[in-house]
Amino acid sequence: MTQKAATGIVGLDDILAGGLSRGHVFLLEGEPGTGKTTLALQFLLAGAAIGETTLYITLSETERELREGAASHGWELGENITIFELTPPESLLNAEHQQSLLYSSDLELGEATRQIFEVVERVKPSRVVLDSLSEIRLLAQSSLRYRRQILAIKHYFARYTTTVVLLDDLTTEALDKTVHSVAHGVIRLEEITPGYGAERRRLRIVKYRGQKYRGGFHDFNITPNGLQVFPRLVAAEHRTRFSRKLAVSGNTAFDALLGGGIDMGSSTLVLGPAGTGKSLIVLVFAAAAVARGEKVALFIFDEELGLLFQRMLGLGIDLQAMQDSGNLLIEQVDAAELSPGEFTHRVRHAVDAQQIKTVVIDSLNGYQAAMPEENSLILHMHELLLYLNRQGASTFMTVAQHGLVGDMQAPVDITYLADTVILLRYFEALGSVRRAISIIKKRTGAHESTIREYRINGRGLTIGEPLDAFQGVLRGVPIYAGESAPLLKDDDPRDNSAVVLNKDSLA
Repeated sequence: MTQKAATGIVGLDDILAGGLSRGHVFLLEGEPGTGKTTLALQFLLAGAAIGETTLYITLSETERELREGAASHGWELGENITIFELTPPESLLNAEHQQSLLYSSDLELGEATRQIFEVVERVKPSRVVLDSLSEIRLLAQSSLRYRRQILAIKHYFARYTTTVVLLDDLTTEALDKTVHSVAHGVIRLEEITPGYGAERRRLRIVKYRGQKYRGGFHDFNITPNGLQVFPRLVAAEHRTRFSRKLAVSGNTAFDALLGGGIDMGSSTLVLGPAGTGKSLIVLVFAAAAVARGEKVALFIFDEELGLLFQRMLGLGIDLQAMQDSGNLLIEQVDAAELSPGEFTHRVRHAVDAQQIKTVVIDSLNGYQAAMPEENSLILHMHELLLYLNRQGASTFMTVAQHGLVGDMQAPVDITYLADTVILLRYFEALGSVRRAISIIKKRTGAHESTIREYRINGRGLTIGEPLDAFQGVLRGVPIYAGESAPLLKDDDPRDNSAVVLNKDSLA
C-alpha cells in the first residue's frame, strides 16, 4: 500500500503531491454547493478501485440521496463502499420529546459517537468520510465539548491507520477553527458568482502538515465525470531543451521588417485598434507554420468561427483546409463560461499532448473578460507565456486598443511580457484612411525601426515602403515633409508580390 491515498482527481493529487497521507484526519470545508460530497465520493471510489474497504458516514444526507448523486455522475457505489446513515436516537423521533429542554445534548452526542464507532468496528475501513461536522457541532452545543469530540474521533481512527475526511459545510460558526488545529490537512472549496456568466469554483490547501504542496487558489469544475481540478501553473517547474529557429511569415517585406522573422519559443503581441488586421497578422504566421508541417492551436475569444473561416478565406487563408489536415487545432472560447485556470489547462494540454509549436490567442480582451482583475491577468499570462517559451512554442497574441486615431488606451498592458511587439495604426493621408505598421520591440534580435504602410486585400498582406517623409503617423494625422511618393497606389506593383496564402500555397 502506498504512503498516499490518491483522491482519484488527477489535478488535486498533483496539488497534494500524490494525495492524502494515510492514517491521518483531513478537513474538507466549503459552503453548500461547492462540491464537497462529489469530491468525497471520488475519494472513496478511488480507494474501492484498488480493493480498499471504504465507509461513508452521513448525518446530513440519506443513503438514497447519496446514491442518486453518484448515479448522476455515472458512478455505481459497489460492495467496497459502505454507506452508513446515522439516525438520531429514537427518543428524538418521538413526538413527545420534540423540545430540546427535555433531551440532554450529552446523550445525543454520545449516541451519535457510539453508532460511528460501532460501524467502524464492523466494517474496518481504510478510508472514511464523515458528513458533516455541522451536525456534530450542533449536538456538542459548546466549543469545548466539540473540540473534545473531534480529538476523540481523531485518536480513535488513529488506532486503525484509517484515512479520514471530515466534511464541514460552514453553516454554523464559520470563524471556528477548532478542526483546523486538529486536522492533519485542510482543503477549502469556494464558489464565486460573477456579475454575469456561470459561477466559478476554486480550491486552496489551507494546511498540510509535513508535506510540500502547491499553494494558492486552483480553479475547478464540477462535470458529469466529477471534479476536474486545474492546478495553478508554475512555469519554473517546466523546462525543456530545444533549438531556437527563425519562424518566417512567408511575406518578404514583413519578414524584413521583423529583422528576418520571429524566433521560435518567443511571444509576439500585435497591438492596435479594431479593424486594423490584428487577426490576419497572427494568422499569417499560423498559416506559414502549417505550411512548414508544424501543428498550430488557435484559441478564439472574440469572433464566431464560421465568420472567421469565411473572412480569412476571402484573404487567401483556408483555415478549414488546415483544420482538415489535422495540423490546426481551433477552439472557440466562451469567456463567460471559462475560468482562467481552465484556459491555461487547455493551452497546456494542446502543447503537451498534441505537440503544438505555435499558439495563437485572439484576443486578450476576451481573456480579460474571463478575469476582470487586471493584476491577476498579468500574473496568469506571465506564467503561461514563460511556460510556452520554455516548451519551444511560439505564442501570438492580439490586444484591441480603445479608440481609432490619436491617443490609444489598452485594457491591459502586457507589452513588457511580450518578446516582440507589433504596433498597428490608422492614419489619414490624401483624403483616405490608411494603415501603418511598425515593430516597436524585439528582444531576440535586430529589427527595422521604420513605419510602413500596409494593405489588406484579396491578395493577402502588402507592406509598403518606409513612411520616412511623414511626421506623426502614429498619432493618426501625419504631416507630409517630403517629395517622394511612398504611399501605396491602387495599382501598386507591390500588390502583385504580396503573399497569397491559399490552399495551393499551403499544399
